[in-house]
Amino acid sequence: MIDHSAVRRKDEHLALIFEDGVRSTANSGLDDYRFEHNALPEMDFAEVDTSVEFLGHKMHMPLMISPITGGGDKSEKINKGLAELANDFNIGFSVGSQSIAIVNKSLEKSFKIRNYAPNVLLFANLGAVQLNYGYSVDECRRAVDMIDADALILHINPLQEVFQPEGNTDFSNLLKKIERICSALEVAVGIKEVGYGISASLAKKLCDVGVRIIDVAGTGSISWSAIESSRTNDVVLRHSSNAFLNWGNSTAECLSSIPEKLEAKIIASGAVRTGVDMAKALALGADMCGNASDFLRRIVKSRVECENFVESLTLELKTAMFCTGCKNIRALKSAKLLKIA
Repeated sequence: MIDHSAVRRKDEHLALIFEDGVRSTANSGLDDYRFEHNALPEMDFAEVDTSVEFLGHKMHMPLMISPITGGGDKSEKINKGLAELANDFNIGFSVGSQSIAIVNKSLEKSFKIRNYAPNVLLFANLGAVQLNYGYSVDECRRAVDMIDADALILHINPLQEVFQPEGNTDFSNLLKKIERICSALEVAVGIKEVGYGISASLAKKLCDVGVRIIDVAGTGSISWSAIESSRTNDVVLRHSSNAFLNWGNSTAECLSSIPEKLEAKIIASGAVRTGVDMAKALALGADMCGNASDFLRRIVKSRVECENFVESLTLELKTAMFCTGCKNIRALKSAKLLKIA
């Protein structure tokens, strides 16, 4: 039997993302940096190569469409469109949380996009907190197998869960359970915040238990506490969520604090909206960048808008590389960034 309340929650999330007042008032911190301009790059612009390899996939550029949705008719159309886009442009893609389809098999179709994206680096997605609510290795494996994914992302979202009317707030002893998943699963396991950042100390703990991908997902984009509180008439929840609109660690803070020797691939998401933002994030230590809301806003309008967005990101990233004298992403990661006083 379909959990209609869960489907309704998915639809409400999609609608509220476009509303005013659901963005974090904190910024990504990327504007606090600028590159040292190289007026004589000693190369041809045509030589600049934005391609990267991530988990064995050769990609056009270090970009993925971050988790957005899944579980309903609207989300099925969105996921199909974004999957086709990701395949055509050879960028990564992650579906939204698959918990709804784990509970109800009939809702799997909105997540099953591998046929539309046969060559894409594809991430499955579940909430880590579900490991305290009955989920185990079996459910994680089902999520991966459901979409023939290359890796599993477990998202962590304590602040969101507090303000979600039906939220799961028992985050106790999860590190050990995450370690169990990392040991048992056949694919790489990653951890992703949803917009409040992952600190260096937590990143190290995650790596120590076998996590191979960390998406820092810092501040500056959607505030999920604001979205969740907008879904309820509870006056206390709605009022209290306002105190957390600027909560969290910025994307730049997270990236600059994580040591290079950490044995994990780092994804930077959280208000990474331009190719220049991407270049800064990569120079600060990211291996790939992610964006969800900007893709969502465009795909519901037209495929062309999404295509133009990816092409703009590519041109902006390539130009930033050219104007810092960097022929490839490896060189960009060593480019000189200046902290603005």
